[in-house]
Amino acid sequence: MLKCLIIDDEELARALLKTYIGKLDFIDIIGSFENPIDAMESLENESIDVVFLDIQMPELKGTDFAKLIPSSTQVIFTTAYSEYALEGFELNALDYLLKPITFDRFLVAVTKIKKNIPPTNIEDTITIKSGYDLHKIKYCDIHYIESDSEYVVFNTDSKKIMSHQTLKSLNEALPNSFFMRVHRSFIVNKHKVTALKGKDLFLSEIKIPVSSSYYESVKEQLF
Repeated sequence: MLKCLIIDDEELARALLKTYIGKLDFIDIIGSFENPIDAMESLENESIDVVFLDIQMPELKGTDFAKLIPSSTQVIFTTAYSEYALEGFELNALDYLLKPITFDRFLVAVTKIKKNIPPTNIEDTITIKSGYDLHKIKYCDIHYIESDSEYVVFNTDSKKIMSHQTLKSLNEALPNSFFMRVHRSFIVNKHKVTALKGKDLFLSEIKIPVSSSYYESVKEQLF
């Protein structure tokens, strides 16, 4: 069951989202708030999968509040103002729902949540053999993996690890809930992706090329 918060200063907007969520059996409302600050306690004390977040609110804009939300929590912006769309996606929002929100469009957004939240019932680490050494690395610490001749290089939060194996065999072994091949030389961690600009995928400041053969799959699965 996915856990969500609703943050919107309009009561009718909150009520509509509650009605839509009530139709689904895989998502549960942990809290509903008209003020972003009031939602902070729930974010700190609960493992929240997604926040439905209005943008134009009197005390604090949703785009500013989104910067305070843990990176492990997805954000879906809900707003009546289309001009905020670019800013929303630059903040790595999972989706952007324009009011009045239809149920069909809402369903598209929540389906993305299921694709992007890693399941908890799978192993979350990989053991990497590098020369005579063995490294146990969490999936969430890997940013991307790059092919280098007969080797692959794991680029992690703190270091690079070279291993004698092929990108093809690695791609078949890694869970697709975390990783996706986007180029003949690159596999990326889906949860590190922040933007797609032209044929380049961004992991914050890191730029990864996307092959034409993978481009449509990248757009469908990650955006």
